Amino acid sequence: MKIHTLIIAALGLLTAAAPANAATPVAMQDDSLPCVQALQVERSDNKLFVSMLLDFSALKLKSNREIAYTPILAFGDSILELPQVVVAGRNRYIQHERHNALPEGTRLFRAGSTVEYSEVIPYQQWMETATLSVAENVSGCGCDPISDHEYDLAVLDFKERVFAPLFAFVTPAVEKVKQREVRGSAYIDFPVNRTEIRPDYRRNPEELQKIRGTIDVLRDDKDTRIVSVAIEGFASPEGPFANNERLAQGRTEALVKYVRGLYSFDPSIIKSGWVAEDWTGLRRYVESSDIENKDGILAVIGMTSLAPDAREWKLKSTYPEQYRFLLENVYPGLRHSDYAVEYVIRSYADVNEIRELIKTTPQKLSLHEMYILAQSLEPGSDEYREVFEIAVRMYPDDPVANLNAANIALGRDELDRAEAYLAKAGGAPQAVYARGILAAKRGDYDTAYRLFEQAAAAGVAETADAVAQLREYQRYADSKAGINK
Repeated sequence: MKIHTLIIAALGLLTAAAPANAATPVAMQDDSLPCVQALQVERSDNKLFVSMLLDFSALKLKSNREIAYTPILAFGDSILELPQVVVAGRNRYIQHERHNALPEGTRLFRAGSTVEYSEVIPYQQWMETATLSVAENVSGCGCDPISDHEYDLAVLDFKERVFAPLFAFVTPAVEKVKQREVRGSAYIDFPVNRTEIRPDYRRNPEELQKIRGTIDVLRDDKDTRIVSVAIEGFASPEGPFANNERLAQGRTEALVKYVRGLYSFDPSIIKSGWVAEDWTGLRRYVESSDIENKDGILAVIGMTSLAPDAREWKLKSTYPEQYRFLLENVYPGLRHSDYAVEYVIRSYADVNEIRELIKTTPQKLSLHEMYILAQSLEPGSDEYREVFEIAVRMYPDDPVANLNAANIALGRDELDRAEAYLAKAGGAPQAVYARGILAAKRGDYDTAYRLFEQAAAAGVAETADAVAQLREYQRYADSKAGINK
């Protein structure tokens, strides 16, 4: 059973020994109230324990008078009276003893006594921040009321503490020119040793469609403008280098001619180049494979001091079995044409337009434009969160996108996800601050304070509140564990 404890020192001293923010003692309003000492309120999951020491040792009462003290818990319209304590003069005390007419649960004492008062009551949610007070009712002979007073003792605070710091989002920079690029590879089939393109030959219809489809989508979009189409042709490393260079150049030029024939581009837009033998692609395949003699094959591929034909012969003669496998299964894929289409997208400022685009074509939006949309949304809402998650999907390596996405993940206590984002968030002060929040949420307070100190020194304004919250949370956690610090 977990116990939450409030300990309030004697109100006459006007001090509290309770955990911070647990209860606020209230100043005495009249010297006639007996000194309340060692006031303590404890809460388990479903019970409230109230105890105090009532010192009546200095109280003087006439023989026919009595004072009833009734502890009261109240919050708004919710009120609960605890069993009262009656302190009586000599005659009234004797009468009560003889007739036993006091309400059930009432404790009767003579003036001059010291009373240890304690009570256990069912805990209800409204008691979380209730006020604990004592009603004093003085009566004389015949139970005639003489005076009534109520004195506040303390304001309880059993609210669950959470560490909920402010997050430091970063506004992405405005892109003056939103230039993007689409890249791809086409595997055009050519007759052996030939360079002319036959659009209907083997796989060529679908491979040529890759290039046409990329260009058509951008050309037909009213929001984009193509600024460059680059084509680079590659041949595989088998056979004489000179012939491979001829094929790579001729086939690239044929593809450029094919593209020019389809579109009325300015001549300066289309750029081209070629690589006679794609040793880089071969190395990439071997590195990722489990081919036999892998290290030796990579060593031969890396012999760039050898002429290409000599290198190819060494590979073929040293590892003939593996060479045949590469020739049949890998070399065809090294004969490819890479294309890159660069284009410019217009800017967007209207929030409603951005809202529609982020649902359909988020790749058109800059980080700053997505941030404009986020600023128009309710922080913490699902749509707000989704904007930052889309942003980091569209810009997975951007430090600002990763930092802002990490803040969203931290706010949802998705700590592993936040850590992954923060690994790519760079070293900005806000990123240091976010790493401090992550450390705090994981209970690594020393690291958290160290990072907060660094962030504060770098000017992150949110740090002061985070540090204050963390210290308060630690005190609360310690009080729950019964540790006084």
